[in-house]
Amino acid sequence: YIIAGLPDIAPDWKGADAAGVEAIVQEIRELCSKEDNALIDVLIAGFDGANLDLEFYQKALKAKNSFIRDYFKFDLNVRNAKVRYLNRALERPADTDIFMEAEGEFEEAQKLEDILSRERGMDDLMWSKIESITTFDYFDINVILGFIARLNIVARWLKLDPETGKQMFARLVEGVRGSYTGIREAADKAVGA
Repeated sequence: YIIAGLPDIAPDWKGADAAGVEAIVQEIRELCSKEDNALIDVLIAGFDGANLDLEFYQKALKAKNSFIRDYFKFDLNVRNAKVRYLNRALERPADTDIFMEAEGEFEEAQKLEDILSRERGMDDLMWSKIESITTFDYFDINVILGFIARLNIVARWLKLDPETGKQMFARLVEGVRGSYTGIREAADKAVGA
């Protein structure tokens, strides 16, 4: 029910802001079980830089939930790439302030001159990774976690560049609507066969 309702959760995005994103997440949380909310808590904790320490990543990378593990491994890779970029820019040793090593390079996005373009490139990589993590998830908590993770990217861009944030939200809703429609059509064909 929750996943089927995601495309309709915010059909009118006029005048939207980060508070609107928080309201959507709260609406989703109200429909989720205690166990699912515990996973949402971990995901949301990871959006706050103050929580992102060695202990957080160690727990996330050992989580039973595959989305949490895969998402935060990629998140760690992205953050390490940003730190390495800053280290090069400040002429510091490349591994300064890298507290946990994970494989992965994000050099192409970091080569962009404009800081907003670099951030957009990194968020586009995150968005694509979220989509790939949930590719074969149709009706489970991973779809909801992926939706919330992408909503976090939208909220960030609503603060950085509201027009880009609105475009990203439209992309999110269309993506979920398209996925749900495709699944429903396939189910209808299977039932009718």
